[in-house]
Amino acid sequence: MDISIYAHFILVVVAFFAGLISSVAGSGGILTLPALLWAGLPPLAALATNKVQSSLGTLSSAWNFFSKGHLDVLPLLSSVVMAVLGSVAGTFLVQSLDTSTLAKVIPFLLLAIAIYFLFAPGVNDADFPQKISQRLFACTAALGMGFYGGFFGPGMGSIMPFLFVWLLGHNLVKATAETKLIILAVNGTSALIFVYSGYVVWQLAIAMSVAQIIGARLGSNLVVKGGARFVQPVITLITMLMAAKLLFFP
Repeated sequence: MDISIYAHFILVVVAFFAGLISSVAGSGGILTLPALLWAGLPPLAALATNKVQSSLGTLSSAWNFFSKGHLDVLPLLSSVVMAVLGSVAGTFLVQSLDTSTLAKVIPFLLLAIAIYFLFAPGVNDADFPQKISQRLFACTAALGMGFYGGFFGPGMGSIMPFLFVWLLGHNLVKATAETKLIILAVNGTSALIFVYSGYVVWQLAIAMSVAQIIGARLGSNLVVKGGARFVQPVITLITMLMAAKLLFFP
């Protein structure tokens, strides 16, 4: 596609900030997808390009969390597998169903999660007793969020940390790191399908991926250094903004 240098520059800047925000609180796609549509990409090309560049940004933050000892992959393997299966099912199902009802419900769910993080006194850098087993979490929460990610998607980066904290009792930094792995599995699966289908605009995907990777690296470092005291207000704010966007600017 013939995209101007100005549009390229804007998209790269947006991708950097999206990577920074997503690594802390998720929802970076609320910036990049509208920007790609603004640049003139057809919807499918915009979705495909967005999935590729956001997946690489998520890979950057997930690897940073892993290298710094905040992400233990082995206990999450079953959750990753179930999330991928859910993503595949959701991606195929969304092609034949109307998502308008889900779009009306999600903002209120996000507001509820934001209120939880805002007022929950126990959300800190310590783990808590878990409510369900890892296996049950994989078959319910991970599978469900994978399906949601393939079927609809907005707010997944805010909902998943809440589930890790609430159901498995993980501290917020660990939950944030684990969320990146799940989102990488879900979005990476979708990105591979789009690549195979030939919808990706590669000159934009590569440039935006570099910016996403840098932003995600910086953001994940902020999470590691700031801990729950930093993550909790940021994830609360981003979740509320995401809910407001879906409510008033669908």
